[in-house]
Amino acid sequence: MNILILGSGGREQAFAWKLSQSTKCKSLYIAPGNAGTLAFGTNLSISANDFQSVKNAVLKYNITMVIVGPEDPLVKGIHDFFLGDNELKHIPIIGPQKDGALLEGSKDFSKQFMLRHKIPTAQYQSFTKETLANGLSFLETLSAPYVLKADGLAAGKGVVIPTTLPEAKKELTEMLANAKFGNASAKVVIEEFLKGIELSVFVLTDGNSYKILPAAKDYKRIGENDTGLNTGGMGAISPVPFADEAFIKKVEQQVIIPTINGLKQEGISYKGFIFIGLMNVDGNPQVIEYNVRMGDPETEVVIPRIKSDLLDLFVGVANGNLNEVNMEIDERFATTVMLVAGGYPEDYKKGNIITGLEKVEGSLVFHAGTIVKETDDKHQHVVTNGGRVLAITSYGNTMDEALQLSFSNAERINYDGKYYRKDIGKDLKSYYSKA
Repeated sequence: MNILILGSGGREQAFAWKLSQSTKCKSLYIAPGNAGTLAFGTNLSISANDFQSVKNAVLKYNITMVIVGPEDPLVKGIHDFFLGDNELKHIPIIGPQKDGALLEGSKDFSKQFMLRHKIPTAQYQSFTKETLANGLSFLETLSAPYVLKADGLAAGKGVVIPTTLPEAKKELTEMLANAKFGNASAKVVIEEFLKGIELSVFVLTDGNSYKILPAAKDYKRIGENDTGLNTGGMGAISPVPFADEAFIKKVEQQVIIPTINGLKQEGISYKGFIFIGLMNVDGNPQVIEYNVRMGDPETEVVIPRIKSDLLDLFVGVANGNLNEVNMEIDERFATTVMLVAGGYPEDYKKGNIITGLEKVEGSLVFHAGTIVKETDDKHQHVVTNGGRVLAITSYGNTMDEALQLSFSNAERINYDGKYYRKDIGKDLKSYYSKA
């Protein structure tokens, strides 16, 4: 099979790394890819949102399957674009159609979906610029802290959690009246704050049957001890100690099955990943949000724990017989530590030369924001090209063993402004007697 992966981050390189191991994968293309994906396939200088250029590449390279990494092209309807084109409609897409992508594309839609199908989630109300006064009044009925979510896509940064009422009112006004997140915050969901510990559960579905992938916990804040601004993710751990078999069974019964059945009942054909952001509240799952693709950096710990052929699973999704495909999970821990650019998630510099990649031993390096570029010395170098630069993933028989390997290899890599959190997994140590 000739496979095309859309996207340019660590998630997409993790897919490329895994798919390249399949005997069924003949050629692998990544659009646009990064410096790391070059080791596994051919990068194409195409935006994942340029559907016509994607079509041209699919026809030129005789692509037989497309895996969509990021949410944006899914929400914009790339799957529908393929289905509506006679030259493309036979080519399977791993990722939902536009109506299914609304689970991520609209926080308000997803909350209504959860209520319709009795899926446990925080109480909420939605507001627009015209109902700002009502929103300010609603905040007064809640207790601090407050959760405000931009309805639309905001690159993972559309959620704010003010700790005082005046701050919450100011944030709501900024989002609705002053378009803090652009059109994404034309509508804002305000919901009650759930006290618990967060995790991510991932499901791959063909629309009827499903596979529950390994759960993961990511770290969103830029600063240690979960301080500072939200980022796209500073690291991740899998498995998750508080997501034991009994808890995952609750997730399956109370969330996964009602979600799959709800999509079917609403006539939504869904083939791809469902990323369920959860809060474990006293041992019970509460859904924070849905995403319609794999998370990043969670992919960098989830995919390495899948021992089976990932392409077999994708073919099962495409053919509607995922239930017949075996999936084997590696029992070891996988941990990833994200190296980011100085200044991220605010202003940061691109183009800094990365050194020391060849010194990494025993870890997987997934490139998140890199390119190969000719610099002033007329040589080709791997340079930084994003806020999140590299994910250092390691296996271990314990969480600590995996983390120490990731941290030691993080020290071997250098570029101007390099930063990473040194406390990834620290909050989980109390769960492990040997950690």
